[in-house]
Amino acid sequence: MNLPYQFFTALRYFKSKKKHSGISINTVISIAGVALGVMTLITVLAVMSGFHEDLQTKILGVNSHIVTLSFEGKVRDYEAIRQKISGVNGVVDSAPFIYGQVMLRSGNRAQGIIVRGIDPVVGTVTTGILENLKEGSIKDLGDDTAVPGIIIGRELLRNLGLFVGDELEMISPIGEMGPLGMMPKMKKFKVTGYFEAGMYEYDSNLAFINIKQAQKFFSFDDTVTGIEVKITDLYNSKEMAEKIEQSLGPPYYTRDWMQMNRNLFSALKLEKIVMFVILTLIILVASFNIISNLIMIVIEKGREIAIMKAMGATNRGIMTIFMVHGLIIGITGTVIGVAGGYGLCRLLKTYKFINLPADVYYLSYLPVKMSLFDFTVVPAAAILITFMATLYPSWQAAKLDPVEPLRYE
Repeated sequence: MNLPYQFFTALRYFKSKKKHSGISINTVISIAGVALGVMTLITVLAVMSGFHEDLQTKILGVNSHIVTLSFEGKVRDYEAIRQKISGVNGVVDSAPFIYGQVMLRSGNRAQGIIVRGIDPVVGTVTTGILENLKEGSIKDLGDDTAVPGIIIGRELLRNLGLFVGDELEMISPIGEMGPLGMMPKMKKFKVTGYFEAGMYEYDSNLAFINIKQAQKFFSFDDTVTGIEVKITDLYNSKEMAEKIEQSLGPPYYTRDWMQMNRNLFSALKLEKIVMFVILTLIILVASFNIISNLIMIVIEKGREIAIMKAMGATNRGIMTIFMVHGLIIGITGTVIGVAGGYGLCRLLKTYKFINLPADVYYLSYLPVKMSLFDFTVVPAAAILITFMATLYPSWQAAKLDPVEPLRYE
């Protein structure tokens, strides 16, 4: 199969005359501009996707897919409610929990936190807390000891200056009425372990105790705050939450993990879209280099264009030459950019050489998730932009009058 003359002519135009060597330099600059834009865009989108996935993993490492709560404030007869929830198709397991705000005190140090009461037997099934434990065991959260156990986050352990085995005091502002008014409730706990979720917010503000101890401390009697639910498909949590809510009826309602963190994930999604738009401008700037490069080639090759037209080349054929020339620049730059973006993403993912302050960004390193969608859309957009950039110079070349360049030959 013979290739059309336009393709060979477009390739030949990459070799410029010595007196116009700047044109070949402009070609290199155009290719580099496209490559840089594609590489930057792919890398940034991969980092944004990595942030989203890593944040999701850390959130679900501490929280369940769905929580069932009551408008009355407390869930009564929770074992019967658990059985109803287990009857919903798609539910893996469920567990009761208690939430409360308290203050932990150790010596002269004190900090307000969220304490969660869980069942050591079934409370670990609905979350990934066991994967985050660095020392100790959930089984150590016993209810039959004089000083019950507590598991706290690693940052909280440091902030209070504690070690595993030390004792601390838990203080609740809602206590009992005494002769001098409301008296805060206090109880000693022993640190039996610590966890590291990887999110500063959790590691510095969360603790776990036995659900029986939480019921006693918060005067919940035989009730709980709610029931955590784990489902088979975490991305189907909204529909599953509605099914559970319909199965239980009033006064119960549900909230899924996406709803509870929608502000955070919506912000990440918006940032990813904005970064895509902004960084696409880099490719647009490179396309202007392609336009100027093609215009200079049209000026330099005016005599050759006139000769080809005199030999029978059509306007469409002349346009094709310069469109192919610009597309080669765009495709070459895109291929280099995709390869560079993939290599940079692999380096960031393997060596994690960029550290972040965990208390600001929730994460301690730059996460990366490479997506086939990103590696498809970005090159396609880059090639489309470079193709659009070839239209005007190609049209200018096609409408060139062959008489003018040959008049004085």
